[in-house]
Amino acid sequence: MSQTVLSLKNASIYQEDKVILSNINLEVNHGEFLYIIGKTGSGKSSLMKTLYADLPLAEGEGHIVDFDLVGLKENDIPFLRRKIGIVFQDFKLLPDRTIKDNMLFVLKATGWVDKNEMDRKIDEVLDKVGMKEYAHKMPHQISGGEQQRVAIARALLNDPELILADEPTGNLDPQTSAEVLEVLRSINANGKTIIMATHDYALLMKFPSKTLKCEDSKIFEVVQRTV
Repeated sequence: MSQTVLSLKNASIYQEDKVILSNINLEVNHGEFLYIIGKTGSGKSSLMKTLYADLPLAEGEGHIVDFDLVGLKENDIPFLRRKIGIVFQDFKLLPDRTIKDNMLFVLKATGWVDKNEMDRKIDEVLDKVGMKEYAHKMPHQISGGEQQRVAIARALLNDPELILADEPTGNLDPQTSAEVLEVLRSINANGKTIIMATHDYALLMKFPSKTLKCEDSKIFEVVQRTV
């Protein structure tokens, strides 16, 4: 039986008093790859922010990687985020330190202490995205696509149960976008659950998968030929 990684029931997402998405019913099982599509402002990022607890879930039920999103306590949020890998559109690498030191920063912040274990883990995740040889470079010394690969590696550091990718190809050209998505698909093929928000419909056609659309404050499944 598939293990449920994310479950939302009759959930509504608000920003201040404005409803962004209402009556969401969604279940994501272990190992799935799910696209979230929709125009800018349709609620994709608000949904993502709710899933990693940047926005509170004010209405309905929500469970993600064994955490209850309703009434989630502030001091539980770091523990939730250790079980979720997050990949942002703008990479969010620290510009003043090397790729390896970016990784060390995350590991130390999430409780790792053994230097050899940290080095081994960094080598492992950079190798998975083809960036092991770049560990001692600074972020500005590598391309946008390479920076996004590093950001994906960073998201893998704590062996997350779920990866949330919020417009991960938004700042990349089409060929680089396809390469980054191939990295994500290979990670998914090795058992990681991935939810990816995107407005790049060309990628959906090239790498089809289950797709949900945000529109008119609703979210619903679409068949790919209609997107």
